[in-house]
Amino acid sequence: MPKFATAARAALADTRQRRNLRGATAAARGRTSAAVGEPADWEALREAGRAIKDETLLGLDTHLEELERAVTEAGGTVHWAADAAEARRIVTGLVRATGAAEALKAASLAAREIGLNDALARAGITVRETALADLVVQLGEDEPSHLLSPAAHRDRAEIRELFLREMPGAPPDLSDDPAALVAAARAHLRGRFLGARVAITGANFLVAETGTVVLLESEGNGRMCLTLPETLITIAGIEKVVPTWTDLEVFLQLLPRSSSGDRMTPYVSSWTGVAPGDGPAEFHLVLLDNGRTRALADEIGRTALRCVRCAACLNVCPVYERTGGRAYGPVYPGPIGAILTPQMRGVESAADASLPYASTLCGACADVCPVKIDIPDVLVHLRGKVVESRRRRPVPTPELLMMRGLAWTMGDAQRYETALRRGTRWARLLSRGGRIRRLPGLLGKWTEARDLPVPPSESFRAWWRRRSS
Repeated sequence: MPKFATAARAALADTRQRRNLRGATAAARGRTSAAVGEPADWEALREAGRAIKDETLLGLDTHLEELERAVTEAGGTVHWAADAAEARRIVTGLVRATGAAEALKAASLAAREIGLNDALARAGITVRETALADLVVQLGEDEPSHLLSPAAHRDRAEIRELFLREMPGAPPDLSDDPAALVAAARAHLRGRFLGARVAITGANFLVAETGTVVLLESEGNGRMCLTLPETLITIAGIEKVVPTWTDLEVFLQLLPRSSSGDRMTPYVSSWTGVAPGDGPAEFHLVLLDNGRTRALADEIGRTALRCVRCAACLNVCPVYERTGGRAYGPVYPGPIGAILTPQMRGVESAADASLPYASTLCGACADVCPVKIDIPDVLVHLRGKVVESRRRRPVPTPELLMMRGLAWTMGDAQRYETALRRGTRWARLLSRGGRIRRLPGLLGKWTEARDLPVPPSESFRAWWRRRSS
């Protein structure tokens, strides 16, 4: 796990980030635990959500075609993007067609996934983040650390300093009181909302039967993006579709409680195509694949596509709480990222191959998932795929060579006992105070984060033979 381990060590060294993240996840856990404990039928809701998602994924092609027909009939335009590059080209072209040099953006994991901000910047188009946490990340030229709270690794004092330094119009006497920080951000964004010609959003759900897009958010910035600009562009993964409004009812109960600990999300916005004189004059829906059909083809791995992006798994994960989101690479951090990213991008690269190992397999993530994704089961499955991909390489990795050597040694009792005797001697020579603190070569990775006990001078087999003779 070289890449994840390196990034994790850097995160662990940042004590302020660890403290901020630990406090944020602990607070989120408390709110969610209280919220999911209220409904008597919570487990029945989880099971219903799982069943709807699984049934929808099995008929995804049919539901997507129905969605396209409904959106088109309502006056919208549907674009299909096979990968991130195609999605970037589509959105860049749509923004350019408006003649706008600036675009507002509500929180969108799909836009982050395809690297949209950088693509638009290269095209001379300025992207204005409107969600408070995304604005903090953008102003700080930072990387997000959480699915729902991208700036969870920053505290109020840091945000105040950032606003004073980077945000035009921030009052010089700005305090670090949350209300004051929100007011400063609101004043900064108000004029941009009123003058915007084009906005870009994500989507939480897509209702196939009516072609309706549904967005849940807690600040109201998303609703401003939906109603004021002349052109609205929504980017959504193909797995966001639900067949009917009745199905949506289940998720509108599951998602708020699992994500923010609310009974209901403060802003639930839905829109269907365009309506003359009401809202945007043009609506474009970009449906993104970008590896999702690869995951869909895997009977075990496809369960990751049930994800509703609530982030409950991040808030309970002992690994994520200590390392933060940036150690996982781009876009999807935590347990869900560890199973989603390798499937969407493939397990062949060293960076993505390390993610299925970024877990203790404690199972806490599966316990809180509102749609019952068995994340540990998928992690173990993906670890097997990583091993298989390495076996197909023309030149074996050092780790694989070492494992083959161990298999050869342990395949014969005499070879095994000889190696055990010699290894014990060397291990005892390396010990200090009854512990081995540093192993040589590749084995040194085992002792980067742990000490090993000194092996006994006599093995169990030798002891048993002596005792039995």
